[in-house]
Amino acid sequence: MLNRIFPFISWFKGYSVSDLRIDALSGLTVALVLIPQSMAYAQLAGLPAYYGLYASFLPPMIAALFGSSRQLATGPVAVVSLMTAASLEPLATAGSEGYIAYAIMLALMVGVFQLMLGLLRLGLVVNFLSHPVVNGFTNAAAIIIASSQLSKMFGVYVDKAEHHYETIIRVIESAFHYTHWPTFLMGALAFAIMYALKWISPRIPNVLVAVAVTTILAWATGFQHNTKVDISSIASPQVRELIEDFNEVCHKIPQLAQERSEANEAKNQAKKAHNVGEALNAEHKARRLTLQLERVKEKANAYRDQLRHFKLKAVHEPDGSLTFYRDGHVPAGSDHDGRIWRIKVGNTPLPQDGLVMMGGGAVVGQIPRGVPSLTMPKIDSNVIFHLFPYAAIISLLGFMEAISIAKAMAAKTGQRLDPNQELIGQGLANICGAMGKSYPVSGSFSRSAVNLQAGAVSGLSSVFTGFAVVIVLLFFTPLLYYLPQSVLAAVIMMAVIGLINVSGFVHAWKAQWYDGAISIITFVCTLGFAPHLDKGIMIGVALSLGVFLYKNMRPKVVSLSRHEDEALRCVTTHGLTECPYISMVRFDGPLFFANASYLEDKVTEFMRSKKDLKHIIIVGNGINDIDASGEETLSLLVDRVRSAGVDISMSGVNESVMEVLERTFFIAKIGRDHLYPTMEKAIESVHKEAHPLGKEEFCPLLPVCPSP
Repeated sequence: MLNRIFPFISWFKGYSVSDLRIDALSGLTVALVLIPQSMAYAQLAGLPAYYGLYASFLPPMIAALFGSSRQLATGPVAVVSLMTAASLEPLATAGSEGYIAYAIMLALMVGVFQLMLGLLRLGLVVNFLSHPVVNGFTNAAAIIIASSQLSKMFGVYVDKAEHHYETIIRVIESAFHYTHWPTFLMGALAFAIMYALKWISPRIPNVLVAVAVTTILAWATGFQHNTKVDISSIASPQVRELIEDFNEVCHKIPQLAQERSEANEAKNQAKKAHNVGEALNAEHKARRLTLQLERVKEKANAYRDQLRHFKLKAVHEPDGSLTFYRDGHVPAGSDHDGRIWRIKVGNTPLPQDGLVMMGGGAVVGQIPRGVPSLTMPKIDSNVIFHLFPYAAIISLLGFMEAISIAKAMAAKTGQRLDPNQELIGQGLANICGAMGKSYPVSGSFSRSAVNLQAGAVSGLSSVFTGFAVVIVLLFFTPLLYYLPQSVLAAVIMMAVIGLINVSGFVHAWKAQWYDGAISIITFVCTLGFAPHLDKGIMIGVALSLGVFLYKNMRPKVVSLSRHEDEALRCVTTHGLTECPYISMVRFDGPLFFANASYLEDKVTEFMRSKKDLKHIIIVGNGINDIDASGEETLSLLVDRVRSAGVDISMSGVNESVMEVLERTFFIAKIGRDHLYPTMEKAIESVHKEAHPLGKEEFCPLLPVCPSP
C-alpha cells in the first residue's frame, strides 16, 4: 500500500552513494537545458519568461516522486505551451495579469483532470487520440511553433491576426522593410552554436552554451539600447498626433469593457428575477457595447501598427538631450547617432512623459528574484466552462507525450510502467505547480533523453533539477537580464525541428489509406484554423471515431473456400471457387446493435446468389462479443433460413459469446448438434447431408476428397 501511495520508496532498494552522485549530476545536466528552454516556452505560452522558471522547480519534483518513470523529465514543453496560448488568447491579452491568472488556473484544471483519470484507472481514454491524429497535429504544431518565433528572430512587431497564417504574412511583410539586423544575427549565432555543438559533442549542453555566449555578447555590445523621453522630443507632429489618438482610444477600451461587464451582470440578475424585458434590454446593450469595443480595438490596432513602423533617427542636442526625427526628415547638417529608433508600443496608453524608445534589440529584461509564494489559484466558474475543453485536450495530449517518452525509455531500461500512476504523477505535478504560479506542463522528450544519457538511476535526478532551478531563482536571475529574445526564439525553433516527422504520414498511409488521410486532414486543419488548435485536433478525433464506427457498423463479412495451401480463405480476395451447396460465412467483429442487421443482409445476399444452397455455416471465430440485439438477429436468422429450406450451423464460438447464447436459450433453438468447435469439424459433419445428389465432381471445401 505504501509503495502504491508513495512510489518513490522503491527507489531506495539497493540505492548507493554512487547512485546519488550520478542522479545529482544528471539533475544538474537537465537543469542546464531546462532553464533556457523553460523561459522560451513560457513566452511561447504568452507569459513573461520567468514563469517558465516557476514551472520548472515544483512540477519536475512532484511528477518524479509520484509517477512511475524514473527518468521522465517533466516541465514546460512546446506543444502544451502553444495549446495554453491558444486557449487563453480569447480571454485576455497575452502577458497581462488576467492572462497569467487564467494560465495558472488552467494548470490546476489540467492537473485535476489528469489526477481523476489516474485515480479512476482511466488511462485508456488517451486512446481516443489515435496515432494518425497525434502525428498530424504534432507536425502542424511544430510548424506553427517555429513560424510563431519569426517576429522575434527578425526583431519586428505585428499584431496577431485572426488566423496564424495571416499573422505570418504580416511578419514577412514587416521583415522586408523593418528587420533589425543585430537581432537577426544574434538568433543566427545561437542557431550556429547549437547546431555545431550538437554534431561535435551531443554531451555538451549546446543550449546553455548558446545562451551564455549571446548573453555576454549582448551585455558587452549594448545590444539593448532603450531610453525614456518626453513626447516633446519627437520632432514629427504626425507621430505626436498619432500617439495622442492611440492613447485616447486605449483609454476607451477598459471603460467599454467595464460597461459591458455591468450589462452582462444586469442581464444575469434580470434572468434570475424572471424579468424578461430587462433581460432583453441588458442583452441588447451588452451586444451594442461588444460591437463598439471591437471597433475601438480595431482602431487601436491600426494606430499601434502605424506607430510601430515609424523609423526614427536621434540627433544629440547641445544640452545632451535627444530629438527624434522621422527617417529621411533629419535637418541638413545635423548628425544622428546612426541607430534606427522605434517607439515601444504595447496594449496600454503611452506615457507622454516617459515614452520608451528602442534603439537596439529586445532582451528578457528584469526577472523577479526569489521563489513565488505557494497559494491556491483563484477559481472563476465562468472561465472554467470556457477552458474545460482545452484542459481536457491539454491533459490527454500532455499525458500521451509523457507516456510515449516513458515507454521509449522503459524499453531501454527494462523498467515497468504504470500508465495510471503516471497520470497521477502528472496530475499532482500540475496541481502543485499551479500553487507555485506554474502553467500546464508535461514530459519533455529532449530533456528526458538528456536525463537518460546522463545515467539517471532514479527520480531523484528530477528533484535535483528542481533544486537547481530554485538556486537560479534565488541568486542568479540578474545574469539572465541581457539574454536576447531572438536567442530564445532560436532555442524554440531548434527544439521543435525534431517534432516534424514526414515519415509518420507515409507509415499511416501504408498501414491504412484512411489513417493516412486522417493524419493529413488533421495536419491541414490544424494549420488552417491556428491559433484555434482545438478545432484541428477535434476534427481528427471526430474522423477517427467516424471511421471506427463505420468499420464496426460494416465489418468484414466474407464467404470462405479452400485455398491451395489448404486453409479456408476469403473467396473474393483470393479468387476461389465456392461450393454451391454449403456457404461458410465469416463475420469479423463484435455482433451488436449497430451491425446486427448487416449480418442479416449479407446472409440474405449469399442465399440469393446460390440457388442450390443447402447449408449455411456461420463462422464465429471473429465474433468476440455479442449483445441482445446481436443474439436477437441470430435467432431471427435461424428462423428465416430454416423456413427457406436451408439449414444453419455455427462454428468457432468463443466462451464469452457462448455464455450469452446459453443464457438466452439460443443454443436450444439452433440445436447443440449444430454448434461445432472448428470450421473443419463443421464441414466434416454437414458435407454429406448437403451433397445428396452428388452433382459435384470435387467440392471446393475439401482439400482432396471428392464429393460422393
